Order: sequence, then structure tokens, then C-alpha cells
Amino acid sequence: MRRRIAAILSSLALGGAVVALQPAPSASAAGFVVSESQFNQMFPNRNSFYTYSGLTDALSAYPAFANTGSDTVKKQEAAAFLANVSHETGGLVYVVEQNTSNYPHYCDASQPYGCPAGQAAYYGRGPIQLSWNFNYKAAGDALGIDLLNNPYQVEQNASVAWKTGLWYWDTQSGPGTMTPHNAMVNGAGFGQTIRSINGSLECDGKNPAQVQSRVDAYQRFTQVLGVSPGDNLYC
Repeated sequence: MRRRIAAILSSLALGGAVVALQPAPSASAAGFVVSESQFNQMFPNRNSFYTYSGLTDALSAYPAFANTGSDTVKKQEAAAFLANVSHETGGLVYVVEQNTSNYPHYCDASQPYGCPAGQAAYYGRGPIQLSWNFNYKAAGDALGIDLLNNPYQVEQNASVAWKTGLWYWDTQSGPGTMTPHNAMVNGAGFGQTIRSINGSLECDGKNPAQVQSRVDAYQRFTQVLGVSPGDNLYC
């Protein structure tokens, strides 16, 4: 046994240095299903804040995202996420929400932790437009980042911004019955991602133009990725 171990160590040595065994690659290192050129094609007018590297850096926080199921499902999920993101941000143009009159209303002071960053600090930011103090608290706790006390990180750090988008996508069902991630990997369809993000205001005929905007983006992005959009596009 000792000889066998010695032989293995010897085979790992190159010029007297032992080669360290590498851990399994993360989702980003293994290769995201959306290339940088495809990302740029999807968002030709994007704000420079929304970097491709920020997105791929964020993948390590939720490695199941666009990395579950068949290649078709992986590409469909990536397209679905980016389509909703595109709708929320005007094509990745807006880092913070534009209707500033809403800002004072995004803090629920009845929460035990209150509003330590100030009453007007929790407006929409990032690819999913994270808003409200309780969402900043929940996302920060999940990601190990103090977003409650410093929500401005979401508009200052591209990786943090993308992570908050993936946090919602992978863990929150909103007004829907499933997370957007589960909707795509379990075959419920793109329409259920809309329901989970803004269904109370858009689905069931409440705002068909907004739903159509999301569907149009999803169909464009699946075409860029060379994959069919699947069924159940509407909510």
C-alpha cells in the first residue's frame, strides 16, 4: 500500500513539484450556455454596469441556474431569465428604477430590523429591480452580503446585482406558485416565470401588453441561442 501511494505521488510530481488536484469546476468555469457574444447580441444598448463577467461571477451563488437538465432546458432557462431581466430594465439599460416618486414607499418600518439605511433607500435596483427592505434583508442573508445596511451595493457591484437577480429567480415564487427556476426546469413554461415575477399585475388579462413584451424578448433570446421556446408562453 505504501509503495502504491508513493507511486501515485511520484506520478503527480513535475520537476519536484506536486500538482494539486483541482476541485470540480463551478457553473461559470464549466461554461455558461450563453456566450459573451450572444449576451452582447441580446443587449446591444446595455448599460456598461451590466457586465458579462459580473453575470458569470454570480453563477457560483446558484450553480443549478441554467445548469440543470438537458442542453435545451439549460438554454431555455437562461433565455427566460434574461428575457424577464430585459423587460425589467429596458434591455439592461436601467440600474435603478426610474419612478423615484415611489422610493419612500419601499420600507416596511414595522419589520423588527427597521430601515437602517434610511426610509428612502430600498428602491428597485439591479436586473430584477430588487426593492423593499425585507427583500434586501432576505437576499443579503441568503448571499452572505449585508444589503440591509448597504443596499447601494446592488447598484455599485455588477456581481452583487446579478446575484440578487438569481436569488429571486432560484428561491422566490412571488405571486406565483413556483420559483421561475422550477417553472423552467420542470416544464411549466415561460408563462409561469412571468406569474412568479409580476403575475398579480400582468397575468390573467391584467396587462397583456406587458406579458407580450416579456414573451417577445424570450422568443428573441431563444432564437439567439438556437433553441425552441417550448410551450405555455403566456400566463
